[in-house]
Amino acid sequence: MQKTFMAKFEPDKRKWYLIDAKGKTLGRIATQIANILRGKNKPTFTPHVDTGDFVVVINAKYVKLTGKKLDQKYYYRHSGYIGGLKAIKARDMLQKFPERVIVHAVKGMLPKNRLSNRLITKLKVYAEGEHPHKAQNPVKIEV
Repeated sequence: MQKTFMAKFEPDKRKWYLIDAKGKTLGRIATQIANILRGKNKPTFTPHVDTGDFVVVINAKYVKLTGKKLDQKYYYRHSGYIGGLKAIKARDMLQKFPERVIVHAVKGMLPKNRLSNRLITKLKVYAEGEHPHKAQNPVKIEV
C-alpha cells in the first residue's frame, strides 16, 4: 500500500527566482508566477502547505496587454462608503502603479483562502530593472 506524501512547512528550503516582464504578456507571466508561489513546479506539492518559492519580477511597467485591454479593462476598488467605487483603466494603472497590475493578476490565480495571503507576500514586483534582492542570488528564468 502506498502512502500519500505530505510536505512539511520548511521556509529555509525556499529558492528565489527572477522574472523579467519586459515585453511579456501579463496573463502568461502571471500563471507562471502563481505556479512557482504555490510550489506546483515541485514534485513535493501539497495543496494546503506553503511549499512555494520567492519570485522577484522586474520591468513591470513594460508588460504587454493584448487586444484592446489597455482601454477596455478596468481595475475596481471600493472605499467601503456609499458611492465609494473607484475605477481606473489598465493604461492609467500601468503608468501610475505598474506593480499592482502584476500583483492583481497573480492574486486572482491563487486560491481564495488564508494561504493565498501568505503566498502573495513572497512576490516582489518592481517597475524598473533594479531590485534590492541581489544577496539572495535569484535564479533568472524565462517565461
